Amino acid sequence: MRVLRDRILAVLRQLRGPETSDAVFEATALIVGALFLVAGFAIGLPAFWGRELPISGTGSIGVFAAIGGAITAALAFALGRLVVRPDAPSPDGVRDGFAVPGDRLRWYDIAAIAFAHAAIAYLGWIGIAELLERSFTDAPVYAFPGAVLIGVALALTAYVSFLSAVALTPTVLSLVLAVFLVVGAFASMLASSDVHWWRDNLSALGMSTNSASLAFNMTLIIAGIMVTTIARYATAGLPLDDPVDRRGRLIVRGGLILIGVFLACVGIFPVDEFFLVHNTVATGMAVAFAVVVVGLPWFLRSIPKVFVVFGWVYVLVIVLLAAFFAVGYYNLTAVELIAAVLIFSWIIVFLRTAGSVGVDRHHPAD
Repeated sequence: MRVLRDRILAVLRQLRGPETSDAVFEATALIVGALFLVAGFAIGLPAFWGRELPISGTGSIGVFAAIGGAITAALAFALGRLVVRPDAPSPDGVRDGFAVPGDRLRWYDIAAIAFAHAAIAYLGWIGIAELLERSFTDAPVYAFPGAVLIGVALALTAYVSFLSAVALTPTVLSLVLAVFLVVGAFASMLASSDVHWWRDNLSALGMSTNSASLAFNMTLIIAGIMVTTIARYATAGLPLDDPVDRRGRLIVRGGLILIGVFLACVGIFPVDEFFLVHNTVATGMAVAFAVVVVGLPWFLRSIPKVFVVFGWVYVLVIVLLAAFFAVGYYNLTAVELIAAVLIFSWIIVFLRTAGSVGVDRHHPAD
């Protein structure tokens, strides 16, 4: 693996020219995108030759772009993680934003993040194709322009995925997580065989009798793995000046990891087959979130007070929503949706806040 990485780096250095910080990322991503552009055109032209393709639907150019885009996203992301050099000696070398002493991205972390990129690419190109189909009703796509479009779609997907991989940080990963959750949730809703699923609860999308169960449950499982990854790295730069700080960081990290594990378990145990376990882990996720947020000023004494208040307001809103559900004012789906938005938006803001605390600690003002 190391020999392969060194050979790839040698070729890319020759093609991209002089290394000047950001130019390394951009030039390499452009090279990767160009390779996928050629590959997409070379595969698309013979596949489309002599045919007129619809823009969307079965056998369409949209489906071809979506499947190819998903594969491209995963491959480009994996290539980016292969090329990135955590311990590059050169100041202009590509450095890993996830290079934390004593920790590293595990194989399942990489697989989960790559899957998230692939899912976003797949659903994104499907959505674009549907939009174009409605804009150009019954318009056919011929072989040559179709192959060009496929090449461009794969090139753009590879460019974005590669840049995401080499510039990956906990903050970038949190944004990928947010987009993945939104895309996965809406895809599950659109694919649901029960159009009135919302009358029960959000977990109804994951029932084994629902056609959207696989998409919904896989979204939760992959998102849970990503949350555990974020938890480890988001807390890595927090102060460790005394035993109180070390214990507090451990509690916060453990709480966030627990949220990720519970989230994955919600997908692993569908509500119609594992009612008690499903409800237990779903409730546990909310409880773990509340404990971390409420106890944050004692766990992390350096955290800004405004962020503490921000979190307490979130917890109060969730409690208020639960009270509305108890009296029958809101249904459970509304409570779960709003609570999910609040929890994951808090996690994203926490990443930025924890990062700023770490920066201030390592670079104190003169």
